[in-house]
Amino acid sequence: MGPERPGCGGLSARPGAGCRPVVALAGNPNTGKSTLFNVLTGLNQHTGNWPGKTVLVAQGVARHRGRPYTIIDLPGTYSLLAGSLEEQVASDFLCFGRPHVTVVVVDATCLERNLNLALQVMEVTDKVVVCVNLIDEAERRGYAVDVRTLADELGVPAVATVAREGRGVAELLDVVEGLVDGTIVTRPRRAAYAPEVERALRRVESRLAGRLPPGAAVRWLAARALCGDQSVLCLLAPSSGSDETVVVSLPTSVRGPFTQAENVPAEGRVSS
Repeated sequence: MGPERPGCGGLSARPGAGCRPVVALAGNPNTGKSTLFNVLTGLNQHTGNWPGKTVLVAQGVARHRGRPYTIIDLPGTYSLLAGSLEEQVASDFLCFGRPHVTVVVVDATCLERNLNLALQVMEVTDKVVVCVNLIDEAERRGYAVDVRTLADELGVPAVATVAREGRGVAELLDVVEGLVDGTIVTRPRRAAYAPEVERALRRVESRLAGRLPPGAAVRWLAARALCGDQSVLCLLAPSSGSDETVVVSLPTSVRGPFTQAENVPAEGRVSS
């Protein structure tokens, strides 16, 4: 659960009628994400610890065309694989907090490194827009970033910005509005696995589905379980008093490449 949403009972639940749409800002450190947050929210923001954590999170309100949006500045993170407390907070919020839109802020001068996080977020949610920030710095270095082609390749909108100057921010908010209203439909480019992996994913998804809140990122979490992520495997733990053992593993034929790519063990086991 994240910081409190005014009048809507906290950020872990999807807002109902009359509640502000929630927009999460995700990105690697030093991409200008917090600068964008400040530009969007101005002085209408506050910072506090994530409940139960020592990680700081900033929350504010932005207005566009007279409509308010709750903006959450997630901790800077390189990955959703939860290698640090900051990554765990960002990953948990995106997987369970269910923001209406996630803006992935990337550095235009090093897209290859930054797009790793964007691709992971696209596995979690359809409602994604890639904010290609620091476009002026890329231009100074002689880089030409074709955001239209990038959007076509990713299957989600991409907007070029210079956050500190406010350049491109109105266009970014137009896209956020379209994603919230459903007038912009995305088709995120997602990983396609071998048939054996897909079958294993479906089996784990079916076990997870009844143990997660509505709207949680079941497929992404199933993939993490297959890779031995203990934070997900604990969700599959048998009920107290049961002698059942749950084994989640990849087919032997595909175990090597899949686990090497993730740098995680090939099998996870949860016992009561």
